[in-house]
Amino acid sequence: MNDPADSSAQSATQTAATLGADQGIPGLVSRAITFVGAAVSWLTLAMVLVTFFVVVCRYAFNLGWIWVQDSIVYLHACVFMLAAAWTLQRDEHVRVDIFYRDKSPRHKALVNLLGSVVFLLPFCIFLIYDSWNYVATSWNIQEGSREASGLPWVYQLKSLIIIMPALLIVQAALLILSSWKTLRS
Repeated sequence: MNDPADSSAQSATQTAATLGADQGIPGLVSRAITFVGAAVSWLTLAMVLVTFFVVVCRYAFNLGWIWVQDSIVYLHACVFMLAAAWTLQRDEHVRVDIFYRDKSPRHKALVNLLGSVVFLLPFCIFLIYDSWNYVATSWNIQEGSREASGLPWVYQLKSLIIIMPALLIVQAALLILSSWKTLRS
């Protein structure tokens, strides 16, 4: 099994090397995205262990707690939303390979540049714009779980709806910079 920390360090090095920015703001931002993604990836292990705990308690001992089940949803949301930019950084996101797989580095850079500018950035901006009031309302009322014994931090969880596209915008900027540099060389 690959250690996420090892592969994330390689990814950060590759991204920084691609940008020619082992130092400076792009390198720092790249390392920050790598750190967040690698740290959050370990939550998948926690999610599996908590799920196992829920199943054993429910079927072996006829016990259950809503807050434990809620924690699985919170962990899943954190993994999905906070690791999205890291996934893009590592080039492990979903892609239509017929336009990409067997192409030259220049063609790949063009696809990355256009995909980021035409699709990713507008989507992220729209998501932030459209969800801002939704998240702000949740914070204003300090929204909690609908269940009596659920976790009370729904408003904080909903903040991930804005944090995810913000991280993706930052990673898209790095990808655009890298793609532009490849196209110019």
